[in-house]
Amino acid sequence: MKDNVNNNEKVTLEELDLPKDLKKLSLNQCAGLCKEIRNILISTVSATGGHLASNLGAVELTMAIHRNFNSPEDKIVWDVGHQAYTHKILTGRLDRFSTLRQEDGISGFPKPEESPHDVFISGHSSTSVSVACGICEAMELQGKDNYAVAVIGDGAMTGGMFYEAMNNCGRGLQRNLIVILNDNNMSISKSVGSLSKYLTSLRNTEKYLSTKRAVERGLGMIPIVGNSVAKGIKNVKDSVKSNILEQSTMFEDMGFIYLGPVNGHNLSELEEVIHMAKSYHQPVFIHVKTVKGKGYIPAEQNPGEYHGISKFDIATGNPEVSAADSYSTMFGKELVRLAEKDDKICAITAAMKYGTGLQFFHFKYPERFFDVGIAEQHAVTFAGGLASMGMIPVFAVYSTFLQRAYDQLVHDIAIGGLHIVLGIDRAGIVGEDGETHQGLLDVPMLTTIPNTVIYSPSCYSEMKMCMKKALYSEKGLAAVRYPRGSEEMSFSKYHLTTEHLYIREENSDILIITYGRLYNEAYKAQQLLKKEGINCDILKLTKIYPLESDLGAEISKYNTIVFFEESMGEGSISEKIGDVLSELGYRGDYSRVTAKGFVKQASVMSCLEKLGLTSGKMAEYIRGRRK
Repeated sequence: MKDNVNNNEKVTLEELDLPKDLKKLSLNQCAGLCKEIRNILISTVSATGGHLASNLGAVELTMAIHRNFNSPEDKIVWDVGHQAYTHKILTGRLDRFSTLRQEDGISGFPKPEESPHDVFISGHSSTSVSVACGICEAMELQGKDNYAVAVIGDGAMTGGMFYEAMNNCGRGLQRNLIVILNDNNMSISKSVGSLSKYLTSLRNTEKYLSTKRAVERGLGMIPIVGNSVAKGIKNVKDSVKSNILEQSTMFEDMGFIYLGPVNGHNLSELEEVIHMAKSYHQPVFIHVKTVKGKGYIPAEQNPGEYHGISKFDIATGNPEVSAADSYSTMFGKELVRLAEKDDKICAITAAMKYGTGLQFFHFKYPERFFDVGIAEQHAVTFAGGLASMGMIPVFAVYSTFLQRAYDQLVHDIAIGGLHIVLGIDRAGIVGEDGETHQGLLDVPMLTTIPNTVIYSPSCYSEMKMCMKKALYSEKGLAAVRYPRGSEEMSFSKYHLTTEHLYIREENSDILIITYGRLYNEAYKAQQLLKKEGINCDILKLTKIYPLESDLGAEISKYNTIVFFEESMGEGSISEKIGDVLSELGYRGDYSRVTAKGFVKQASVMSCLEKLGLTSGKMAEYIRGRRK
């Protein structure tokens, strides 16, 4: 950007060296850029899918942050990353923004390997304050005088880790830590509980900050002489606060200076409060109010639907046409059907009512539906409490988020032999959300927990069968895992089972083992190879753990065994089958095709192709084993 630009002259993002040129612009020029950014967000997400509403609401806030801090020397930590798209645009990724969430493109979440401005990876919620606190302490040890800024959403404040971090950070230490709450009064599923009511009360006290500013400006004009005057000033400030707020805020009780709430779409107000926060050189909490979906009417009117959305038509806001049903919706509808006959069944979600298909249960049985917020650990132990009283709790949760509750599954459920059911959604590859969201660890995790039963159905009908088994045939921790998206069923309905099933060809010495949606790919591979004169049998597992005792003796009769598994290899079912074969002294050819590391963003089928888990790749692999 040329240095002699007129502050009334219109500028575009392409003209700027971002983010440093932002500091040279007038507020009017920045407001123009905010409009340009919103147009980019809408056009890009309409083509790639992604998180739209939360990002539209954070445009001015992100602009103000980058105008008032010096990234990457000042560290900006984004909680979850659902609201970091504008940050990516303003930190040198404008030319690549059209590749958002695409294979070999930029991630939909902050990613340090992508840019030095992304200081920490974040795909799970409520972590940013902990990260920023650690960064602050490191800066202190290294003699650096930069700022650490944690940007969170109100939904993230339903997670217990946020309070653990706040309690640890706000100890009266002189640290350049600033926590900014982007409060749009609408997390993924509407915020619930006492915290939501508390924030609502704070939202009604805008007059506090404006009055405080006026008082501080007035006091700043008084010559300060001696301790008595200083003490008097403090008393005046405290009196103003108590008269307007009538109580100390929760954040101040934790040792933070509380500023807000302020209008998150007014750059002038945002910059003033950030400037004030920086001047304290101690932990500060800034409460910013925004409108989710700001600037795009369909998203403003239905922010929940535009939190995470597939491709859509900009003019109408209509999403790309997709299958009416999915594993999530089918799970939710079947749970309602089962609950009609059993009033002991309860449904639990961690702020993902719509994502997990539980909106149907909430509508039909609100008294038995519990949204605990972004608190997976609490959800599991809460389910244990319900189970201890004879209820049958079903916790529907994405595979990637279940990882956060491992200790509770072990300590609070399994050891006590309590019966809860996990509906593990998004199990396996999820695609464009990338490494932080791929569901490849739930099987290795759950198989380490004694007395756990895991079902992995291959289609909707089988999922319904497994749900009933998990609810009524199992006594302890039971899980039904299923993938993102809709079913693809190329096999016969006679292949359905809740245990295991062999699909045999004549004179075959090759056995394919798999489970879940990969059975569809394995069946197609079997048919491809059959046309080439290569006969393979398939062992289809539905109850994938624990392994049935007679499996080893049967499968060891084959000369070639290949296990295709949509999971990390370490701790997988295929690894356990290998152990069984080894104990039996198997001398044949056993191999397994699994994920061997974190899987980057791409379409689901592209990810499966790279892992060797599509029908074509399966057939190719088996041909290679015969040479």
